[in-house]
Amino acid sequence: MEKIEEFQKMYDECEKIVFFGGAGVSTESGIPDFRSEDGLYSQKWKYPPEAIVSRTFFEQNCKEFFRFYREKLIAKDAQPNAAHIALSKMEEKNKLKAIITQNIDGLHQKAGSKNVLELHGSTLRNYCTKCKKFYPVEFILDSENSPEKIPLCTECSSIVKPDVVLYEESLDENIIDKSIQALSEAELLIVGGTSLAVYPAAGLINYFHGKYIVLINKSATSLDFKANLVFHESIGKVLSSIKI
Repeated sequence: MEKIEEFQKMYDECEKIVFFGGAGVSTESGIPDFRSEDGLYSQKWKYPPEAIVSRTFFEQNCKEFFRFYREKLIAKDAQPNAAHIALSKMEEKNKLKAIITQNIDGLHQKAGSKNVLELHGSTLRNYCTKCKKFYPVEFILDSENSPEKIPLCTECSSIVKPDVVLYEESLDENIIDKSIQALSEAELLIVGGTSLAVYPAAGLINYFHGKYIVLINKSATSLDFKANLVFHESIGKVLSSIKI
């Protein structure tokens, strides 16, 4: 039996499916992983990406943080790809119970998915650090034209911070609890587009005790040996091959 047929059989058999995904899901929408440093990177930035998106850097070098953030982390015009659309259809059929994502681009929701647990937050939500007023992503982008080049609250002039989890910050307990519950109730876990190297998020997979794990990632991961099926290919291609 071909691998895709095996996957189809697992999909048809299971009524409680959970998807756990990372940056590789969004690269097929043209969003590069912000951690990837190409040859031009050092000409533009003095610090490594992980240092820039840390709480300490945000507090100590806010202007440079937002310069990087606006250029590298906001992907306002990106559109959902075949993987996002397939997952949305699975949810529509009431088979996919939750999407647990490490991505911050909001593309799952753009594709129509409702139960999306965003472990690392979203660029689409931004709040004043003092009065908590909400701002859309456009406000952050427009701050490039302000004298300070930093988004400042129109009510109290404090800094507006994106609702994303930076290095040195903890994950939202409520999202963690919901993710654990979804994983512990699932029969089929589809893991896609993640190297499973980012903790504590990757550790959540240990809460899955169901029947099958299907892993879809271009490179090998620490879960390959444990998965029932492994696809080292395009996630959009694999998921759109499933008859939903």
